Amino acid sequence: MKAVCVCFEVHLPLPLRWYWPREGYGAPALEKYFEMEKTYNSFIRLKEDVSILNNALMDSMEAGGRYTLDISGVFLEQCKWEPAILDSFRQLVNRGANLAASPYYHSVCPLFPGLEEFKGQVSMHMDSLKELFGIKPAVFINPELLLEQRTIEVCRDFSFKCFISEGSHNIVNGCSPAYVYKNSVPTLLRQIDLSEDVEKRLSDRKWPGYPLIAEKFASWIAAMEGDVITLYIRYDSLHIHLQRDAEIVQFLKDLPGSLSVRGIEMVFPEDAASRFRQEELPSLHSKKTARYGMHNLLGNHAQHLYMHELQSIGEELDKLKMHDDHTKLQTIYRYLQQSDIFLEMNAESQRLGYEKAVNNFSILSDMKRALTEAGK
Repeated sequence: MKAVCVCFEVHLPLPLRWYWPREGYGAPALEKYFEMEKTYNSFIRLKEDVSILNNALMDSMEAGGRYTLDISGVFLEQCKWEPAILDSFRQLVNRGANLAASPYYHSVCPLFPGLEEFKGQVSMHMDSLKELFGIKPAVFINPELLLEQRTIEVCRDFSFKCFISEGSHNIVNGCSPAYVYKNSVPTLLRQIDLSEDVEKRLSDRKWPGYPLIAEKFASWIAAMEGDVITLYIRYDSLHIHLQRDAEIVQFLKDLPGSLSVRGIEMVFPEDAASRFRQEELPSLHSKKTARYGMHNLLGNHAQHLYMHELQSIGEELDKLKMHDDHTKLQTIYRYLQQSDIFLEMNAESQRLGYEKAVNNFSILSDMKRALTEAGK
């Protein structure tokens, strides 16, 4: 029987401010570098829609739906502003939703030369999920669906049962992403087109496939070859669809039944990993990938330089482990690792990407200054 795994990325980035050194050279702080008020307002606007969407997911689960939530530590921190949002997700998990682990700060640390920061953030995320939801995740997903073989080997040491990554062309190499692939941890690959039919196109009235109803979507899956279709969808896209119309709610409610009549079962990723035979895919061991390609994260000089500066700051921070402000500085440093910061520097508008990069380096420079002063 063919299976479908549906995963939602629950994440709201904490964006960097437009920062000008003339504001002064005081101590680093989240509110100094990041758009705290803007993020707070965006988060609070989610409250009503989260309730509607999570209720729809609970109805879907009653009909046989199985969903995995990849909730970033950044989002969990924001839930302190409005505990009702966390309660809604907790209720969803209590009713049977699954959880995935990832680096706590939605960080690019999987790409660091050393993996101590990666291990630390994974442990931090797992501890938070255990504390808040009472669950030890069996599934691991890197930010931006990064595939970096060294991190998969670390995931094996953490005893994860399944790893999910992007099904990009350089990885599938002419094969289908619709299988479980053999690796240090059994690996599932995102089916890009179907994921984005839900994520990007569902409420687009100009799209030839509109309206996307569950029955039509299930028929597309039934026509595909393979064992397991893995969908990875940004949760905030459901919020956007809901703002345009309410069709996403009916789609979620109808999906399990529409799949079931075609003999397709919704399962958790770890169950798919154990149920189906693992196929060989040599490119998993020799190449890297990320959502839409590695060039989105490290495709220009500014992104490479930012990565280099992050690593330099990390080295300076390691020298200050006994400093009174180490924990505070480490938190800021980890927020500066968010993958969203890298994506902004690869904006479609080259000028905007350049302006973002100049701004970001001003913040890194101020952070390095503070670390140098702290070390004196």
